[in-house]
Order: sequence, then C-alpha cells, then structure tokens
Amino acid sequence: MRASFLIAAALAILTCGAAVHAAEIPQGSHLLLRMVNSLNTRTAQEGDYVYLTAAAPVIADGKIVVPLGAYVQGVVSLAKRSGRVAGRAELGIRLETLTLPGGQTFRFKPRLSSVDAAGSGQKVERGENQIEQGAGHGGDAARIAILAGSGASIGALAGGGLRGAGIGAGVGGAVGLATVLVTRGKEVELRRGATLDVAFDRAVSLD
Repeated sequence: MRASFLIAAALAILTCGAAVHAAEIPQGSHLLLRMVNSLNTRTAQEGDYVYLTAAAPVIADGKIVVPLGAYVQGVVSLAKRSGRVAGRAELGIRLETLTLPGGQTFRFKPRLSSVDAAGSGQKVERGENQIEQGAGHGGDAARIAILAGSGASIGALAGGGLRGAGIGAGVGGAVGLATVLVTRGKEVELRRGATLDVAFDRAVSLD
C-alpha cells in the first residue's frame, strides 16, 4: 500500500513538473521565416496558401522550442494590386499552423513584424498586419520629366528653336503622363527564399 502511494506521489510530481515546464513560444518572441513558394499581388488571390520554414530557431530557457526547418502554413488574407494613378499594392498574410519536425501541429497567430524588401520599398504596415509597397510618385515624376526633356531636344534639333523646344517638351510631357496613366506601380512580391519576421504578442503552448 505504501509502495503504491509513493509511486502515485512520484507520478504526480513528475506530471506537475511537466506541466510547469511544458514547451512554449514565450510572449515577445520573434521567428524568422523563409518563403517556400512565391507570392505577388499581380497573381495572388485571397485564400491562396502560403508555405514557409523557420530560418532560425526559437530558444526559450536554454532549449530550442522551434527548431530550424519547422514548417509554417498560412493563407493570403488580402491581395490588392497597385493602381495606375493612385493606390499602393497590398498583401495580407495570415499564418495559421506550425508543424514541428516530429509531426506535431499547433495553431498560432503571430503578427508580421518585418519583411525582406529586396530594395523594392515594400514594408509591413504594423497597424494593419499587411505588406504594402512603397510610393512610386517620385518615379512617375522622373519619367514624365525625362520624356519631356527628350521631346524638347527633338523639337530643337528639328529646327524649331525655342518654340520647337517648347512644343517638343509639351508633347514629351503628354507622352510621359499617358505612360504613367496606363502603367501600374510596383507590386508587392515575396520570392521563394525571401524572409519574413513574425512576432508573438502572446505565448503559444507547444504541449
């Protein structure tokens, strides 16, 4: 009887210890993810799947709780193309599951913290948890100016003098404006191998 009581007590202690020290992703942790597939706002649609892997481990209390290569799946929650005159491209991603190498799958909802811009100007809008492309107004103005300058040069070379240069500049500027009006701005693009950083505003139990 005494032996049975001691065994039961030992099991209870071990169980309590396991519950206290159950693995979890602590609040405030960050997880660097790498894209497995490619996405861009030109072709993406809401509901498309997103596949990623952990590009760096998450360590808590000296132990690896999310190992390198852990698998993450999500869906596209928003896909908005850039406008021809106004409106930036936007891409929303909702991460849903984390699968560890052992096969255990857990639901989670981290938020996007930063994105690999690759020189494109795209960034995470923290309040919206979405990736937005940078403004392209400066590039549009430069394109109009370049075409206007080219038109002025052609007008002057044609022998029109100042008047010809003025007409050429007007024509060039009109062509530049027309080009801007029919050309969309940059799209948000996440190529295979691009990285995303996500943050955890609350702890995630991996028990």
